[in-house]
Amino acid sequence: MNATLDGDVVRAAGDARQRFHDARGYGRASGPDVTLARVEAAHLLYRGDIDSVSGMDFRAFFRDSVAGESGFAARFLVYADLRERGFYLAPARAGWPGSADGRDAGADNTDDDSDGRHDDADILVFERGEKPGGPVAHRVRVVGEREELAAASLGGRTLAVVDEESEVSYFACTADGGFDGRTEYDLPDDLDADLLDDRVVCWSPPVDLYESAFYGQPISGRDDADVDALQLSLVEAADLAARGAVALDADAVIERGRAVEGERFDRRLSVYRELRDRGVVPKTGYKFGADFRTYDAVETVTDLPHSERLVRVVQPDHRFHPRELALDVRLAGGVRKRMVFALAGDDSNDYLTVERLTP
Repeated sequence: MNATLDGDVVRAAGDARQRFHDARGYGRASGPDVTLARVEAAHLLYRGDIDSVSGMDFRAFFRDSVAGESGFAARFLVYADLRERGFYLAPARAGWPGSADGRDAGADNTDDDSDGRHDDADILVFERGEKPGGPVAHRVRVVGEREELAAASLGGRTLAVVDEESEVSYFACTADGGFDGRTEYDLPDDLDADLLDDRVVCWSPPVDLYESAFYGQPISGRDDADVDALQLSLVEAADLAARGAVALDADAVIERGRAVEGERFDRRLSVYRELRDRGVVPKTGYKFGADFRTYDAVETVTDLPHSERLVRVVQPDHRFHPRELALDVRLAGGVRKRMVFALAGDDSNDYLTVERLTP
């Protein structure tokens, strides 16, 4: 079978609807004919199901498509990989099954060949066993390993990163309102404390401030059962001062924090406070290259559970490098934690959880 290139789509006639669309979920149907996106036509050419497109074999058509569509080579690799995994797919573009305009797989659609990408995705992957037009399992965004990614654009997407050797790595990106914990404690009032350089020392604290609320570290060491003084980080001290638990001016502690680490301190403090309000215990994530490691439920430090997440605080307009993202997620997975990015804004914080995925 031969097909014809028409602008940025490919037209296939004859029994194309039965062979490609109805049986295998390629393209969109109009009567007996099928309109294919370039990536779909390239895959059919590669498989030998189509002999040529406007006289071009696979090599010529692939070269023409790469020259005409930014990122085509990477999209083709991901499309072919997901097809080999047994999924039905559709390009995320107007008029194709599952796209944002709501047209379904069997409709005799009028031509709408807009190349606009829907929902900041490139490929729609339907749930296993579902043909195009059914429930969507993954909205896949395809990028090369050298591209930058806006953190705010990744929520609800499956990220497919194509590296320089054409290997594909998948990441599930979930945006939500954050997460909650179950840690409960009562804070004291006006504890004696000193602001010293880049930390605070709290003198003669009640046992529960460390043992149950898990603020600070004993000045004599973590394993000391008799806590007569606690060293607090500036983030912890600013939080406690704002809550009236230590007799320090919260503004003075915040100014010291800004002097130590600049405006980044305010973002970290905002996330820290919110997590504490949610019953989550944040502790430093320095050993893991993160801002915080977090505990959902602390009853006693003596019997401390493993932390569940690593949290890295970034600005709302932060742009990831895929290699940076892969490193963070791989490290978190290696220590059995989930990787969360807190997008700390002026008035509110958003959270993005990123995990490795095998479709």
